[in-house]
Amino acid sequence: MQMAHLLSAVLWFLLIVVAPSAGAGIVEDNAFVVSLHELKFGADEFGFSSSTSAPQRPKTQKGATILELRHHSTLFKHKRHQNLLKMDEARATSIQAQIKDYNKFEEKKEFLPEAAQLPLSSGVKLQTLNYVTTITIGSTNTTVIVDTGSDLTWVQCTPCAACYTQQDPLFNPSSSPTYLSVPCNSTTCTTSLQAATGISGSCSQDRNSCFYALGYGDGSYTRGILAQETIALGDVQVPNFIFGCGRSNRGLFGGTSGLMGLGRTQLSLVSQTTDQFRGVFSYCLPTKLYNSSGSLVFGNDTSAFKNATPVSYTRMIADPTLAPFYFLNITGASVGGISINASGFANGKILIDSGTVITRLPPSIYKSLKAEFVAQFSAYPSASGFSILDTCFNLSGYDEVRVPTLKLEFEGDVDVSVDVSGILYFVKKDGSQVCLALASLSYEDQVGIIGNYQQKNQRVVYDTVGSRLGFAKEPCSYS
Repeated sequence: MQMAHLLSAVLWFLLIVVAPSAGAGIVEDNAFVVSLHELKFGADEFGFSSSTSAPQRPKTQKGATILELRHHSTLFKHKRHQNLLKMDEARATSIQAQIKDYNKFEEKKEFLPEAAQLPLSSGVKLQTLNYVTTITIGSTNTTVIVDTGSDLTWVQCTPCAACYTQQDPLFNPSSSPTYLSVPCNSTTCTTSLQAATGISGSCSQDRNSCFYALGYGDGSYTRGILAQETIALGDVQVPNFIFGCGRSNRGLFGGTSGLMGLGRTQLSLVSQTTDQFRGVFSYCLPTKLYNSSGSLVFGNDTSAFKNATPVSYTRMIADPTLAPFYFLNITGASVGGISINASGFANGKILIDSGTVITRLPPSIYKSLKAEFVAQFSAYPSASGFSILDTCFNLSGYDEVRVPTLKLEFEGDVDVSVDVSGILYFVKKDGSQVCLALASLSYEDQVGIIGNYQQKNQRVVYDTVGSRLGFAKEPCSYS
């Protein structure tokens, strides 16, 4: 494989959320001492922001191309939390179902690796905490959802038989001299597409085009032509990029043009840009939801990072039967400096995902962690649980709270300190219902998931060629 000179493309996230940073506060004696005002979101949290930052122009910094990334919210204030956690549970359930099905096939020795696919619907339905960026396909700017749990990148195209409303112009293949349909007799249409979606492509009547179809349990779908085109990540050109040109699409895609697949199979953007970026990408998710910035970096040029601590790497677990997913080994955890003992750490395989919001832990780990947190947080009155969150408190009578630190430990002595903004989840903005932002899986043999809520203010590095995942503390901002 020829390796081009090092290129890094940095795509900056702009999340539409309000609120002062919850990552502030003083750390003393293994606890964050932080005001309730700093922890909770602002008044516009439950609706649309009254003001948003002006669009940022692309720029070059330390050899990296920087693009603006926006988030689009479509949920109304009184339904926001309920729908968010309901959709989050749907995604987590979908992941567990996929893993269970794969394991059954593996046991029977009938599984084909190319059948692996995480349903797109569970990722795109979480509109309020999904991250999006703008890339260029041909000469058209398109805003796409970023998802580490999907492989095929697709956008809506003309002519469109049935398209949902999007904010950007539809991509018009006929206006691009570099657009080509993928032949239906190619291995890309058969083997590669099946690996990325679970379904092999079908042929057009003239057999010159390859049709793809992705349908999901909630009724969401994308259907169209598998094609190749030149895309641009800032100033970095990627020729002959394979993507789905959607002609019939339906679902809760939040006004975006489609989806960017950052999974692990051959058709993912990561795999298709290995020559340019050496199979490395990373992101930093900000603590705020409105008027806040983070970054998505393609390439291993660490000068583009703003990490406050060195990047520590743990082994990325290879599992060919679960190709789209990224796994690592969790070996321990601590609350307020007190180590957690749980049988679930013996089989510590856990998945890290940009589309799942709340972290799910095996029951034994969650039970022990919850008990220690409640013991250290006993000065505050309890409140009723909410949705998947069963450990809640009434903090409305307090100006300042003392939140125990939370640390996750991974293979290779890699410790990840969760930002204080990722420990508590505000259900009610007056603080009368604030919950521990973790949930338990139903069964001990299910695979845990590290959600994006616990990844905030962390530089998370995916080195797919080196088979490792890296973590470093980083204040996620555009400046």
